[in-house]
Amino acid sequence: MSWLSSVLARLTGRDELPDGFGARLEADERVLAVGEMAGGGHMVVTSWGVWLPGSEPRRVGWHLISKATWKDGTIVLVEAEESGDAGGAVLIIDRPARRLRLAEPGRVPQVVHERVTGSIRSRHHRDLPGGGAWFLQRKVPGRDGIVLQVRADPGTDEAVVRQVATDVSRKLAR
Repeated sequence: MSWLSSVLARLTGRDELPDGFGARLEADERVLAVGEMAGGGHMVVTSWGVWLPGSEPRRVGWHLISKATWKDGTIVLVEAEESGDAGGAVLIIDRPARRLRLAEPGRVPQVVHERVTGSIRSRHHRDLPGGGAWFLQRKVPGRDGIVLQVRADPGTDEAVVRQVATDVSRKLAR
């Protein structure tokens, strides 16, 4: 990053992509923070999500991060995976937590926290046979509107979750 680019980034509150970043951002996707990984590479945080480091960086949209915590130089991300549809509601399941150690976190922890919580418009838990489910209304980066996501607790009857998710989705669409 040149001296001028660095100054402009600080003045606008936006960072630039690190040298050698191997992915292409969307036209309206802005870089909000960059953290240097312990062991090489970068975590890039944008207006659309978190770019996970690797030989082929992969973006996880804000609406698909179920949980993000920061402690002792490590950010722990729980990514959700879309597992189906129920009457317009998106069924999601959580992947195993991923731990990423940052040597130089910069503003990454703060921005990740703000964006994950900011993507949630509402949430509530409903008890169901065998467990329950979380119902979340979330903003999807790059799209207008809100999506209803449903994450079932372990052991909850999947057919019941689908039926309740369909009913809730229809009520919200009215």
